[in-house]
Amino acid sequence: DPYAQLLLEAMKQSGCTVFNDRHFSCENCDGCVSGGFDSATSQIVLCQNNIRQQSHMNRVVTHELIHAFDHCRAHVDWFKNVKHLACSEVRAANLSGDCTLMNEIARFKFGLKGHHQTCVRDRAIRSILAVRKVSKETAEKAVDEVFDACFNDLEPFGRIPHSKTDAKRAYRDFKNRDRYNANL
Repeated sequence: DPYAQLLLEAMKQSGCTVFNDRHFSCENCDGCVSGGFDSATSQIVLCQNNIRQQSHMNRVVTHELIHAFDHCRAHVDWFKNVKHLACSEVRAANLSGDCTLMNEIARFKFGLKGHHQTCVRDRAIRSILAVRKVSKETAEKAVDEVFDACFNDLEPFGRIPHSKTDAKRAYRDFKNRDRYNANL
């Protein structure tokens, strides 16, 4: 998957090499959660009982790898600072493909103007509420306070990948980034 390839390469370049047998775990999970990132172990958990399609698994892996990338490159306080969590959730919803037009149509949610931003905001709030015992108002406030900065943080993609083609292009650009900068 080009999304995962780019994130794994970016993490490696940031000094956080990911090993499949160490950093990924397939488990049965409660509720309708599809996956998660455990910052204490730097491990991505895939909920095998709630993922039924390859495309869904690809999105979950990408979403959780964005959290792992954020954990690698920044000093994220996942448990004490809800704004840190909110920022990573905004980035994950924005960059993972969670809010593509096709996914939103499948959810019977679609609009025209500003729909991508609305989807990212709503999914970030939903994700915070799924992992932290905070009020909806607290989650909404945290997302609203960090939204603009975190929505516009497109690392390591450099763009919002709306399709696998976009993700492949972003991966190609990422691999060539150093070569381009070396010629400046």
